[in-house]
Amino acid sequence: MSFFSLVTGRPGTSGFGSASTAEQVTQGIDASNLTVLITGGASGIGLETTRVLALHKARVIIAARNMAAANEAKQLILKEDENARVDVLKLDLSSIKSIREFADNLNALDLPLNILINNAGIMFCPYQLSEDGIEMQFATNHLGHFLLTNLLLDKMKETARTTGVEGRIVNLSSVAHIHTYKDGIQFNNINDKKRYSDKRAYGQSKLANILHAKELSRRFQEDGVNITANAVHPGLIMTNLFKHSAILMRTFKFFSFFLWKNVPQGAATTCYVALHPSLKGVTGKYYVDCNSLEPSAFARDEALARELWNFSNKLITSVSKA
Repeated sequence: MSFFSLVTGRPGTSGFGSASTAEQVTQGIDASNLTVLITGGASGIGLETTRVLALHKARVIIAARNMAAANEAKQLILKEDENARVDVLKLDLSSIKSIREFADNLNALDLPLNILINNAGIMFCPYQLSEDGIEMQFATNHLGHFLLTNLLLDKMKETARTTGVEGRIVNLSSVAHIHTYKDGIQFNNINDKKRYSDKRAYGQSKLANILHAKELSRRFQEDGVNITANAVHPGLIMTNLFKHSAILMRTFKFFSFFLWKNVPQGAATTCYVALHPSLKGVTGKYYVDCNSLEPSAFARDEALARELWNFSNKLITSVSKA
C-alpha cells in the first residue's frame, strides 16, 4: 500500500483499503460453522473483531484477563444479537501458569477450534518483569501467545482434519516491528534493564509476532497441515493500548491525524485475514489495510524465525522447571 492509499483510503488489490471497516470486508460471509478464539477480545479493536465475528454467526470465545470487562463485552454483543454465541474464559498472557490453566479449561469444553486470533497486547510500558521473570512486553505480546498457540495446535489440527475446513491463525503485529533492537531480537539480553527501551522492546515483541507466524506457516506447509498463519498491522487507533504514553500519542495524533483509523477500521484487517475466502491457502504473509505488504528484513529472515522458535521453547521450559 502506498502512502497515498493510506491517507485517502483508496482500495488496494484486495478491493479494500485503510478506510474499509470490519463489517465491510466480511460482508456476506457465513461463519456459522466456525469457532474462534480471540485474546483480548473485550476492548478496543478486539471487541469490534469479536462483535463482527459474532454478527456473522461464528461462535466466539473471548480470552481475557479482566473478566468483568469480558462479561460486559458479551452482554453488549447479546444486546445487538440475542442469538450471538459468545463465551468468556480467563487468561493472563503474562503468566505461564494462567496460560496452561486456560488451555486445560478450553480443552475441557470439548469444542472445535477453527480460528485463533492472537490479538491482546501491551505497549510502551515501563521496565518490569512478569511473574515468571521475563521482560513484560516480550512475555505478554510474544511468549504468552507462542505458548498458547502451541497448547492449542493439536485441537486446531484435529478440527481442520475432521471438518475439512481450513484453520487460520492471525497474529496482531504492528508497523512498529521495524523499530527494534540492533539484532532484531535480543536473545542474550531479553531481561537487560540497562539496555531497555520501552519503544524498542515493543518493536521487538511485534517483530516476534511476525516471525512466529512465519515459522508456524513453514511448519504447517512442511507437515501438510490445513492451517494458515499470517500477521497483520491493524493501523494507528487510539485505544487503551496507549495508556502508558497517552500524552505523547495524542500529540503525535494531532500532527498526523490523517494516518489514524477509528476502531471499526482498525479491526478490518484482522477480520479480513481471519474470514475472507480469497485468502484460502494464503500463509506466511504480513497484511496492512487488508493487503499483503513486505515487512522488514528482520521479519523476512527464516533463520531468525527458527532461532526465535527454539529460544521461546527453551525459555518456557526453563521457567516451567524453576
